[in-house]
Amino acid sequence: MTMLSWTKMPALRRAGAAVLYAGLVASSLILVITLIASIAERRANVAAEEETLAQLEGRSLTVRRDDDSPFGAVPTGSPFLQGQTVNVAGAALLQRVAGSVTRIGGKIVSSQVDLQKADAKEGWIGLIVSCEIDQPSLQKLLYDVEAGMPFLFIDQLVVDAPENTPAGGRLKIVLSVSGQWLGRK
Repeated sequence: MTMLSWTKMPALRRAGAAVLYAGLVASSLILVITLIASIAERRANVAAEEETLAQLEGRSLTVRRDDDSPFGAVPTGSPFLQGQTVNVAGAALLQRVAGSVTRIGGKIVSSQVDLQKADAKEGWIGLIVSCEIDQPSLQKLLYDVEAGMPFLFIDQLVVDAPENTPAGGRLKIVLSVSGQWLGRK
């Protein structure tokens, strides 16, 4: 019996060495693949951070800029409410604000156009809109109303957030907006 084990010993050593070698090669491959994936992830993070920095500095290729203005693109159109009559201008004001509300996914509950604002100079038209919007959309709505053409001004904003709704729930908003109409041309 001792003779048989001595004769099988070199074959067992070779098999053990082959298994050990295969294990080392497999672990080396896993290590190399992990390192390559880690490097690729870091490069993607660096590229994303460089793009963010470029956008903040205003030199990104993906950011559209108006070369004539240091502040970016200028809204086009007339700064005044358009319409042959004050009623048409009031309807244009309502259409503009309603478009802003629906673009962000909101719903208008009621609206009232004030063609002759008691506390304003002649030519100013007011609008009171009651609507429901998602909480994250409030800033987008305010920006859209005030940043475009014609120039609109938010006179009053009342926000009611129901107490029993989650953080991203719907807000009830009463928005008072005004714009200037130059009258019949």
